[in-house]
Amino acid sequence: MDPITVFKGKSVSIPIPNIDTDQITPATYLKGTEKKLAHAFFRDWRLNPDGSPKDFPLNRPGAQGASILVPGDNYGCGSSREHAVWAMYDYGIRAVVSTSIADIHRNNCLKNGIIPILVDAETHRECLAAGEKNLEFEVDLPHQTLRLPSGKKATFPIDGFAKRCLIQGVDEMGYLKAFSVQVAAYEKGHDAVK
Repeated sequence: MDPITVFKGKSVSIPIPNIDTDQITPATYLKGTEKKLAHAFFRDWRLNPDGSPKDFPLNRPGAQGASILVPGDNYGCGSSREHAVWAMYDYGIRAVVSTSIADIHRNNCLKNGIIPILVDAETHRECLAAGEKNLEFEVDLPHQTLRLPSGKKATFPIDGFAKRCLIQGVDEMGYLKAFSVQVAAYEKGHDAVK
């Protein structure tokens, strides 16, 4: 994962509530543990069976390179598939802004380099409108703020440990490995006591 501190990113709105993980990454792509899944991100909504593009927000010219996704309420509901987050990350999404994100999906985002940003309904409406125009947002993870194109700032909650991992660009295992010298010293001292 890349470390995340402060970044600006183009937004894209998918103003549909209750988007489940089956739509984010269809079951066809759950057969492996390969995290290179950009091609699977909203595959059935983005592309026709022959691979030609559908009229879908991610396919519009202004949406190319978007890193901030603004979906409807209750994003990521359904099953707990981590593949949905892998596909989002590989596609280039680094933050998701909604009024609600399903718990398991939100935790999968945090563990895989994507900031789940929860905002109130009024702010969300403004974000959806800005995302329709693919406007740029600024995310400041250390200060837990989202700056909208209008200049409005919104604060968002985030777990302290997850925040530290995202800022350092490590997953939970990477965080623990950073303490390997201390663990080895403890183990050495602990063995000597026996």
